[in-house]
Amino acid sequence: MTIKVAVQGALGQMGREVMRAVTAAPDLELAGACDARAEKSAKFSPAENAPPVPLNDNLARLLADTRPDVLVDFSLAAAVPQTVEIAARAGVSLVIGTTGLSAQTLARVNDLTREYHIGAVIAPNFALGAVVMMELSRIAARYFDWAEIIELHHEYKADAPSGTAIATARTMAASRDKPFRSLDSDAGHPSRGQKFDGVTVHSVRMPGLVANQEVILGAPGQTLSIKHDTTSRECFMPGVLLAIREIAGRPGEFIFGLEKLLDF
Repeated sequence: MTIKVAVQGALGQMGREVMRAVTAAPDLELAGACDARAEKSAKFSPAENAPPVPLNDNLARLLADTRPDVLVDFSLAAAVPQTVEIAARAGVSLVIGTTGLSAQTLARVNDLTREYHIGAVIAPNFALGAVVMMELSRIAARYFDWAEIIELHHEYKADAPSGTAIATARTMAASRDKPFRSLDSDAGHPSRGQKFDGVTVHSVRMPGLVANQEVILGAPGQTLSIKHDTTSRECFMPGVLLAIREIAGRPGEFIFGLEKLLDF
């Protein structure tokens, strides 16, 4: 059975990568694309020698015209609430890679999956290596009382800290039976970074980067570093395709984190 896929935020770097990956997958069909920068009704070819697909700036119209099974969203956090409302009312399941979403938005997605019997996957990171890095950090956090995260991204990333860094910090803290330790002198020093559940996170934004994260854990006489480097956006595609295939057959389910779909 072929799964029909539409992409929101299609003209962004991640959107274009998703369209190429979907086009190349034998069990998926790229039904259409949406982007606020698109003309009201146009055609767009996602890859060389690939047939053009409908491209629209109006998501409701695109979904009505193309009737996809799954909508993949890599857009802006501010646009996601409206996107999920439109997709849910159209009966379209969701794979969301946009980060910086509020707790209220996540709760609303959860409610909509039940109300409209659609599936939804939201993941801070779709790179399988990054998900493994987060899991290893969760395990290591039980044995080290000090932890900090350094995350580096390209200069156009809209949010800071990254969703991956926040999710890593919170997962690490949840695995412990006591808080991480930190310096009392951190108070009043903004250069020390922002704390999430006791883990200090430092963000770097500059050209030449895609996505990198290092978790540093410390104890007397030793440190442990767990690092993941992204050199190309194609590393996110196996995770995105996995999420599409899984959520198409899980109506009514809300899944946060790609690790829920992996055999950890």
